[in-house]
Amino acid sequence: MKDPVLVIGGSGKVGRYFAKAFRKLQPKQPIAIGGRDLAKAKAAAEESDLAEAVRVDLARSDLGLPEGKKYSAVVVLLKDDTLNTMKYAQANGLPYVSFSDWFFDIGPEVALYVHAPKRAPVLFLGHAHGGTVTLATLHFAREFRTIESIDIGVVADERDSGGPAAKVDMDRLGGAVSRPPILKNGQWLWAGEDDANRRFTGADGREWQGRALPLLDVASLAAATDAKSVRIDYALRAGDGLSHESILEIAGTKKDGSTGRFRYALVDAVSHSETSARGVAFAVERLLGLAGGPEVAAGLYHPESLLDPGYVVERMQEFGTRIER
Repeated sequence: MKDPVLVIGGSGKVGRYFAKAFRKLQPKQPIAIGGRDLAKAKAAAEESDLAEAVRVDLARSDLGLPEGKKYSAVVVLLKDDTLNTMKYAQANGLPYVSFSDWFFDIGPEVALYVHAPKRAPVLFLGHAHGGTVTLATLHFAREFRTIESIDIGVVADERDSGGPAAKVDMDRLGGAVSRPPILKNGQWLWAGEDDANRRFTGADGREWQGRALPLLDVASLAAATDAKSVRIDYALRAGDGLSHESILEIAGTKKDGSTGRFRYALVDAVSHSETSARGVAFAVERLLGLAGGPEVAAGLYHPESLLDPGYVVERMQEFGTRIER
C-alpha cells in the first residue's frame, strides 16, 4: 500500500466524486482530503473508506502539512495562484496533477517544470471532463489513416455549474472566452467573434449554439493527430437535469478507405463534475503505477501521453458512459 494521495480541494464536488471513483478503482489506496476548512475536509473524508483530513495553507511552502507526514501524489482540484503545491510536489519527488488550468494558465507551471525537469512527474489535466473527452476522441481516431479536422461539442445543463472552485475558474476565464484558441486550417488563432461560435447537432438531433472554450483538449488533439483544424465548444441547455453529452466529429480518411465526417457521442446521466472526477481517478492510478504500467517517471505530461485511450473508454463505459456512433 502506498502513502495517501493528497487531494487539495478534496472537500468540493469534484473532490468528493474523485474519492468515490478512486475508491472503486483502488479500494485499498488511502486518500488525504486537504482543504483550508478542516471541518469540511473531515466531513468529506468521512464519506470514504481509508480517507483522512488535513488542513492545507497554500501560502506556506510546506502547505502547513503535518511534519513528517508522507504522501504518494499531490492532486490539486482548485487554482493555486501561489504554485506552492507544485513546488511541494517537486521538492518531495511526488506526482503532481494540475486540474484547474485553462489554455492560458499554464505558462508559470511550464517555467517551474523547466527549472526542475527531473524532480517529479507533472500532469496538466485542464481538459474537458478530466481528459476523458480527449482520450475517447483519440480512441476513435485510431480508426483513421489521416484526420483533417476534429470538432467537439459539449452540451450541459445550465444548472450543472459545479462548486465554488468551478465558479472561481469561470470568473478567471473572464474576457479570455471572447478570444478562445482554436486551430483552423493549420494555423493557431485567438478566435474572433465569427470563429468563436459554432452550431452543432446533439446526440438526440437537436441543434445547439456552442462557443469555443480555451481548454487544453485543443492542444492535445492537435499534437496527437496532426489535424489541421481542432476546436471544442460548449452549449448550455435548460430543464434536462444534470446529464450531459459530448459530440465528437472527426473528418478524414479511415483505414478502410472511407472518407467523410464521422460522429461519435458520449452520453452520461451524471454531472460533468462526476465525469471529470473519474478522469482524475484514471490519471492518478496510472501515475502511481497502480494500473496500466509502472510508476510514471519525472516529466511533463498530458493525459494522452500517460493513458491508453482504449483502456479509458472501457472504464468510462463501466462507470455508465453510453457511446453512440
